[in-house]
Amino acid sequence: MTKARKAGAARGKWWWVKWIFIAPVLLFVLVQLYFLVQIWWWVGHNPTTTSFMRAQREALQEVNPKANIQQQWVPYARISGNLKRAIIASEDANFSEHEGVDWEALQKAYEKNNKKKKVVSGGSTITQQLAKNLFLSGSRSYLRKGQELIITYMLEALMDKERIFEIYLNVVEFGKGIFGAEAAAKHYYGISASRLGAAQAAKLAVMLPNPRFYDSHRDSNYLARRTGVILKRMGSAELP
Repeated sequence: MTKARKAGAARGKWWWVKWIFIAPVLLFVLVQLYFLVQIWWWVGHNPTTTSFMRAQREALQEVNPKANIQQQWVPYARISGNLKRAIIASEDANFSEHEGVDWEALQKAYEKNNKKKKVVSGGSTITQQLAKNLFLSGSRSYLRKGQELIITYMLEALMDKERIFEIYLNVVEFGKGIFGAEAAAKHYYGISASRLGAAQAAKLAVMLPNPRFYDSHRDSNYLARRTGVILKRMGSAELP
């Protein structure tokens, strides 16, 4: 083999080695750009579906091919202030103040989980929950958590708090195949989201960490006790 051919072969070899490292970085950047463009679009347009909705629909249709989820978009102004206050009091008391991640709450959750030797508290903000619901899965891993944080800061950078909360209220899961405040109000109480009373709203908010379980266990003692706690906190909840 001539020197020129050897040099060409060496360059070709190193070209492939470089691309082994460059390709994953390029793919990562493209994925982040996809998320960014989607979020930018949703600043002025409502999402029609989310990752969690699609996963739940597929699970339901495995049992019944005709099954579907229940979800109906309603504007922020047509959702009861009681539900807004209840969810902030239950899920993210500092929602109006933090920039997407409540690091103090995360630290407390970490310490609590270590003490209990299991995951009993997540510490995720409303924005983090929305990031996960829109794009990711319910699986637990450091990789997924890292991606969740990136999307969280994208949401906070492009949207104001009210828009983030409006989308969250319309897409969050409230039960088996039940998504959004309007579908939840009709499913549990037979009324629209605008008419939810304080006690009704508090109970819905308490169901959020494990909605499918509480959909089937609506009279649990924990649900009743926790609802009372949230009712007392609602008056101090700050709305965006």
